Amino acid sequence: MYASMNKHQVLDAMQQIGLVPVLRASSEDQALALAEAIADGGVKCLEVTMTVPGAINVIKRLIKDRPDILVGAGTVLDPEAARACLAEGAKFIVSPALNLDTIALCNREGIAVLPGSLTPTEILTAWNAGADVVKVFPASAMGGAKYIASLKAPLPHIKMIPTGGVSLETAHTFLHAGAFALGVGADLVDAKALSAGEAHKITATAKKYLEIIAEFQASQKPAN
Repeated sequence: MYASMNKHQVLDAMQQIGLVPVLRASSEDQALALAEAIADGGVKCLEVTMTVPGAINVIKRLIKDRPDILVGAGTVLDPEAARACLAEGAKFIVSPALNLDTIALCNREGIAVLPGSLTPTEILTAWNAGADVVKVFPASAMGGAKYIASLKAPLPHIKMIPTGGVSLETAHTFLHAGAFALGVGADLVDAKALSAGEAHKITATAKKYLEIIAEFQASQKPAN
């Protein structure tokens, strides 16, 4: 489904889904099980972080076995790691920090790139260097949704995905602050629930996130 999409189609899909789960796990099998539980809840977008053991293989397996999931790579710190992820079919590249060479590589390859930045200067630098979306991380450390709203006031043209501090309780405030989509970690990607044999809790949380996003998206449509 996503394999043939170009960068702009990938970004459109990401915005429509509205959620980018940050997949961290202690093993390949755990990562795949978490991915399944999240997808069962209807969230068909995943950022597989390079901190997962065998992360490259997880990306490869998901792309082969789950073409219905938009799979990207996260915690990509340099162009070499980005190349390895792209070679296995990753459709977007995310980093917690700003690396201009990684942005340049993704631009050359026509792949969506979402570098991490925090201050207005970093965010503008990332955007001017060719970022498709800027990952504002850690958003919670700067005041959460209020910080995103403060950034969007002078920088309304820059697409931002807040990560850090996003939860079921704060999701709607981040969306109303102007988030392009939401980067969500442990509040959804709950390895403890999986280990306890409660994957259904992850699936239920995924559904709740999608309900919040759907409600927000509906509120943004002009009335007839």
